[in-house]
Amino acid sequence: MRILLSEGSGLTSRQVAGRLGALGHEVELLSSSKLCLTRFTRHVRAVHHVPRFGLDPFGWLAAAERIAGERKADLLFPTQEQVTVLSAHRKQLRVSTIVPPFKSLAQVQDKISAFRTLTAIGAPQPQTFVIASPDELDKITTYPVFVKRPVSTASSGVRRASNARELEAAARALGLQSGLGQSGLGQSGLLVQSQASGPLVMVQAVADQGRLIAHHACLRLREGVGGGASLKQSIALPDLADMLVRLVAALGWHGGLSMDLIVAASGPVIIDVNPRLVEPGNAYAAGVDLVAAMLDLVGGARPAQRPVGRPTVRTRQTLLAILGAAEQSGARRVVLHEAFNAIFARAEYAGTIEELTPVAGDPIAAVPVLAALVACLVRPSLWRRFHAGAVGPYAVTPEAWDEILARAE
Repeated sequence: MRILLSEGSGLTSRQVAGRLGALGHEVELLSSSKLCLTRFTRHVRAVHHVPRFGLDPFGWLAAAERIAGERKADLLFPTQEQVTVLSAHRKQLRVSTIVPPFKSLAQVQDKISAFRTLTAIGAPQPQTFVIASPDELDKITTYPVFVKRPVSTASSGVRRASNARELEAAARALGLQSGLGQSGLGQSGLLVQSQASGPLVMVQAVADQGRLIAHHACLRLREGVGGGASLKQSIALPDLADMLVRLVAALGWHGGLSMDLIVAASGPVIIDVNPRLVEPGNAYAAGVDLVAAMLDLVGGARPAQRPVGRPTVRTRQTLLAILGAAEQSGARRVVLHEAFNAIFARAEYAGTIEELTPVAGDPIAAVPVLAALVACLVRPSLWRRFHAGAVGPYAVTPEAWDEILARAE
């Protein structure tokens, strides 16, 4: 098939492109950035410029449909937040895609709706408060907490507060006093959750019309830039499959679904939900091909359920390791040491598989890694440019989400 990815920026796009190319498909990209990460691989045959999604979601949609028609694309594969507008207008699209019904997506796209959806199925979460006005901040008496905007991407709308004064400042910074978060769902305000202590687990799932067909979980062993994982390990979590079965059935979910959990002393709790596939590389290394499972949903056949993957499989993302060392230390020596270990699979990275930019048979994949290393050795603070350039093009803003809600089918 000729497959068009919805965005060329971001880790998920890069991993999906590599897997689709390995499966023999022709991969092309939509991107609002000329230097997007995913163009640096032999698996991508063309890059097409589109408007920046967060600023103009319907301009992006018009361009995506036009390019899909001109290129005779068989599938528009949602790899980032463009899943929102594709879901909202899926019945009118002139190209095949893989998205959930919009009614289902709206129940998890913003954090307040996701909290209520998870509560309804009995899924474990940290102690949570929905705060609609500054007067309600008095409800919070236990710290630390995380204050979250209903709509944000890659932790861009999250603040940590360790006392009442920091809580008030975080709420003000996130726009509570200006009436942030009004939407067609009747949601408004901020979400405040108690901090859960423990390791982070990333969960991915694929569902077919409310039926779970594949899932995977991996542990973040080492934190990279922006809270991402530079080192992961596949893990088996008791009761995870049962919870996912309940969730996708309750939503009638179709396509990819991901979430983050904290494994606290009392057990795992869910802290975030994404209505799309996120970073499927560790799953593939462990034996669960989530990208192929997504393709199984094309054509209307009833796909078989895929077996669970192997635990203890470790993968690395060298680019995140380099940028993370620059972010966390600001020291060239630390950046160089981390880069050496990650590139050559030494120390903490020994025995790992590169999931983001594998260079075997694909030497162009090394370009963004080397560019990040040189930049951070010249000036460690340049990590910000790489990180902002990866998240900004695909992030859905509160304004974009409100527009999508207002114009949904």
